[in-house]
Amino acid sequence: MELNKHAEQVAQILAKTYPSPKTELIHKNEYELAVSVMLSAQTTDKKVNQITPNLFEKYKSWGDLADASLSDLQKDIHGVNFHLGKADRLIKAGKFVQSEFGGKLPQSLNELIKIPGIARKSANVILQELWDIAEGIVVDTHVTRVSNRLGLTNNSDAVRIEQDLMKIVPQKYWRNFSGAVVLHGRYICIARKPKCEECVLNKICPSAFKL
Repeated sequence: MELNKHAEQVAQILAKTYPSPKTELIHKNEYELAVSVMLSAQTTDKKVNQITPNLFEKYKSWGDLADASLSDLQKDIHGVNFHLGKADRLIKAGKFVQSEFGGKLPQSLNELIKIPGIARKSANVILQELWDIAEGIVVDTHVTRVSNRLGLTNNSDAVRIEQDLMKIVPQKYWRNFSGAVVLHGRYICIARKPKCEECVLNKICPSAFKL
C-alpha cells in the first residue's frame, strides 16, 4: 500500500479507537500542565502525578516558581529523573513566562519553545491539550516505537520522525494521532511483547505478530 494511504488508514482507525485522547498528567490549569509536561521528560506520567500534588500546593504559579530556592525545588521534585537540571529550568521558565508573557502561556509553538525547559515535543503537548491546536505531532518514546513498527518512518530521531509523520498523516488527524499513538504505545504496542492480538491495527501493521 502506498505510504500516504497507509498513514491515513492508520490515523482513521486510531481516531475511531481513541476518539478523544487526553494526557494522563493530572492538572487543573495551563500552569500545572506545562510544569507536569516539563517534569515528564524521561519520567513516567505516573511518577509525575505522585509528585505534583505537593508541588502545586507549594508553588501555585509561575511567579512562585520564579522566586523558588533552587535547592528547595530540587528536593521538592526529587523522584523524577534529572531532577537537578529540571529544577533549574523550572525556575528559569517561571522567570521567563513572567517577564516575557505576563504570566500567561503563549498559544504558539514558536513562542512556547523559547521558554526554558520546553522543547518541540512539550510545546506540541501543551498546545494540543490546552487549546486543541495542532502545529505538529507529538513524538515521544511511544510514538517513536509505534511509528517505526507501523512502517511510517525509519528514523529514530524525534525531529525527523515528526517531519516524516507530518508529510504523510493528514493534518486534520494530527491532534488525535498524537494522543492516540501515545496511549496505544503505552497499553497495546508496548516495548516488550506487544499485544498484537488485541491491536486494532494488526491487519495493516507490517510488524504484527513478528516481535
